[in-house]
Amino acid sequence: MDLYVVRHGETWANAEQRYLGSLDPSLTARGREQAKALAANMPPGLDALVVSPRLRAMETARILNESLVLPVQITDCFRERHVGVFEGLTQADAKQLYPQLWSRNITRQWGLAPNGGESILDVVERVRGGLIDLESRYSSKRILLVAHGFVAKTIRALARSDFSDFYTWQLSNGGMLTLENFELPTVDLETLRASLPPG
Repeated sequence: MDLYVVRHGETWANAEQRYLGSLDPSLTARGREQAKALAANMPPGLDALVVSPRLRAMETARILNESLVLPVQITDCFRERHVGVFEGLTQADAKQLYPQLWSRNITRQWGLAPNGGESILDVVERVRGGLIDLESRYSSKRILLVAHGFVAKTIRALARSDFSDFYTWQLSNGGMLTLENFELPTVDLETLRASLPPG
């Protein structure tokens, strides 16, 4: 399977550097332009379009699919990480409003999360499940996946079986990660956890 992972275009929360998670804003004008620019540079021979259910991903996919005209599969496994009480906040807001959580660097803990949110492990498990499903459905196909920043970095780390640059690597809004001949490695979660740098 060839997998092309797109991060949705910009939203107001991205522009203001806020935690976005399960919030569901639409694209900004800039975000729509990012999607249009990406649409002009799609890889050839795509077979299917897989999309997160979040509005920003759906809008990006709609723009990309105007010329592709691909069958669309909406998949909840690839929704953005829910960051609980931090959603909608800037880092400065989160530090001020939730100093104890912030002091624990809670968003970078493998098995812990901000109150009401998902841990890294939670996201890894559901994204890995989604990738297993894609492999079974589209084993020899070329798939375009429109999702989110945290999802993209999770997919990349899983593909490499290496989380060592997980906190520093970032896919920009309207960017695309190319994973040709993608096969999900069989690695236990404890090995993956060991490769994650300290929070």
